[in-house]
Amino acid sequence: MFTAAVLGATGYAGAELTRILLGHPRLGRLVLASTSAKGEALGAVWPNLLGLGRGGPEPRLVDPETALADPAIEVFFSSLPHGHAERLAGPVLARGGLFIDLSADFRFGEDEAAFHAAYGQGYQFPELHRQAVYGLSERNRAAIAKARLIGNPGCYPTAAALGLQPALAKGLARGLVTGRGIVIDAKSGVTGAGKEPTRTTHYAEAADTLAPYKIGTHRHAPEIERSLAAIAGAPVGVVFTPHLAPMGRGIVSTMYLPLARPTTVEELHALWSDFYADEPFVRVLPPGSVATNREVRLSNFCDISVHLARGGETAIVVAAIDNMVKGAAGQAVQNMNIALGLDETEGLRSLPAAF
Repeated sequence: MFTAAVLGATGYAGAELTRILLGHPRLGRLVLASTSAKGEALGAVWPNLLGLGRGGPEPRLVDPETALADPAIEVFFSSLPHGHAERLAGPVLARGGLFIDLSADFRFGEDEAAFHAAYGQGYQFPELHRQAVYGLSERNRAAIAKARLIGNPGCYPTAAALGLQPALAKGLARGLVTGRGIVIDAKSGVTGAGKEPTRTTHYAEAADTLAPYKIGTHRHAPEIERSLAAIAGAPVGVVFTPHLAPMGRGIVSTMYLPLARPTTVEELHALWSDFYADEPFVRVLPPGSVATNREVRLSNFCDISVHLARGGETAIVVAAIDNMVKGAAGQAVQNMNIALGLDETEGLRSLPAAF
């Protein structure tokens, strides 16, 4: 059994973490922290969780400092905006706890310049970043198992890395830097923008339209390039364009990958299927099928379909995830399971909703 705290439990990712953790068979106690909703009952903030006090009184939210001062808590999830987790992680690590950050604070490792370029701020405690492990479960499992500080990947980078990993790891891609890089066309539900509404995420603005945004400037682009370069063992150029889709949750990324040689759909499918044969949360769909967000909704699955164009010279890879689960809270719990030596799938075995 383990004890855990969610810092920032009132945001979308924090709520998903709470929902998943309350169903985890190894959870002994869960502390929920929020600055804005301190003292409120869990069910008052998220009515879908009303009465889920695990046999005790309705959980009430405390402030993050109270949670950090609790010596019995072993695992801390930070679902706070970037810029907050770095300050909180140090005390947790000092007492031997596990800290999993869902913001961008620890995704760039020791590369402070890259983080500054993307997020406009530097590191307060550079020594912490030397300990951080990038939490792409299907890539860094061995390092995650030994880690005490995990930087959970972003939602768009998760879909991109899982979709493209087999080709990059096996050297099937070509010309990725010299003018024929990878094109990633990604669509996300409005929960990806966070809980606080903006003009573009209001219903009247987001419904009945598909809107590209932050073209050429999105903060996830550098993370995507870093992740793909680590897989390929060489720099990877990416053209990444995100779109806001009129749906609550989900990501569908369509990726165009120039190949080193012409190939067949059957060969591509065999490569992806063999690569992910032992992965519990990656499903490679049969040839002719197309991955969509509907079939992964509310689950920790990533569905992948592979296709060909240009006479077999270009692979088209479609990766679909639930941005709030595999793209955030579910992957964080998967990483926790790995780091604690638990069955990786515990608490994450819910099947996707049909609609």
